[in-house]
Amino acid sequence: MARLGPFEAAPRLAVGVSGGADSLALTVLADRWARRHGGTVLALTVDHGLRAAAGAEAAQVGAWLAARGIAHRILAWAGPKPRQGLQAAARAARRGILLGHCSSEGILHLLLAHHEDDQAETLVMRVAADSGLDGLAGMAGVVETRHVRVLRPLLAVPRARLAATLLDLAQPWIEDPSNRDPRFSRARLRALAAGGRDVAAPALRFGGERALRECAVAELLARTTALYREGWACVAAEALSAAAPSIARRALARILMCVGGDAYPPRSAALDDMFAAIGRGGLAGGRTLAGCRLIPRGPRLVHGGLLVVREAAAIGAAVPVGGPGWYEWDGRFQLRVEGRVAPGTVLRALGDDGWRAVAAELGSAAKLLRSLVLPPVRATLPALCDLDGVVAVPHLTYRRQGVDPDSVKVVSVNFRPRHALAGAGFASVADRRH
Repeated sequence: MARLGPFEAAPRLAVGVSGGADSLALTVLADRWARRHGGTVLALTVDHGLRAAAGAEAAQVGAWLAARGIAHRILAWAGPKPRQGLQAAARAARRGILLGHCSSEGILHLLLAHHEDDQAETLVMRVAADSGLDGLAGMAGVVETRHVRVLRPLLAVPRARLAATLLDLAQPWIEDPSNRDPRFSRARLRALAAGGRDVAAPALRFGGERALRECAVAELLARTTALYREGWACVAAEALSAAAPSIARRALARILMCVGGDAYPPRSAALDDMFAAIGRGGLAGGRTLAGCRLIPRGPRLVHGGLLVVREAAAIGAAVPVGGPGWYEWDGRFQLRVEGRVAPGTVLRALGDDGWRAVAAELGSAAKLLRSLVLPPVRATLPALCDLDGVVAVPHLTYRRQGVDPDSVKVVSVNFRPRHALAGAGFASVADRRH
């Protein structure tokens, strides 16, 4: 745990626990660690509803943990289940449910029980998928999401030691039959990864190399890129192009993911083509990639060189606003809405038509708004709209004239993309004396 810090005083931890030996051992160990540091653990079990026995098993896990004084909650995966890719969908749903619950509880750290054997299996799967050097780094010990740090403290511990820990504590566990079901790819590859430590060893080396690359990427981004609350970036293109190509391309991918709100980087060939175009100054008129527009700009802007904005045509559908609360929009913004909500109210992009309507209403006062936000950015701003048009544009501090003061309004807007501009490795740059 010390390697995965820092932690706040009296840390609150959540642990994903299925009832298997791995996650039960992690829960018991995490509880001991938290108690020594004046903190607490909340164990979370996701009932996927895929097996008839799952509910009873989750209840059994709760009873075991209650006997040890460990708080436990059962969370359900509701809704229809896919017919294909069931295990992958279940993993994604479980992760989303766990992260969402941690966020709602204000818990900063979610512990998962992936261990050395899991790391070996992951490495075998990624070799089979030709995942490249970053993929061969295996699973990371720390992954920072929007609200929660996902921690894997057991990656260097073999499965057999975890089972031995529970046997020593006289603690039973539950065996999940799907772990041995040959219909699922991970179960089929488990035999190939039986070497455990020998198979997982390369992930340690590749992981160390990946951490160094991430530090270099973060350092390059800190020197070349300015990020703005309206969800756009300005990049010193010459400095980016002058950096080591392998680092600069990764930095460009992070910029595009941050501004575009994508969960994944663009394809390598498209990224390489865009990087080459930046290097030779071939962006005249602008180009698009990964939901972003890249526009060459003059030196009057901060950092100068290259403007990266959201591509208006790539912005997703409007988000219905059903009442007061927090809303996520376009994979990039979080907005808090209050007041009385009229039927048909949505969050959507302001768009060119919306901007013209706002400017027409404000008349000469619109000149000030024009100076606040660059023209390529205006149409991409989140706007609160009803059946009569634009109600409010929080980034422009605009609210339609004549609107009832008690009616719907945005009281907070935060740029929170799926991926931060720089990863957690940025904090270790000073430690490595770069």
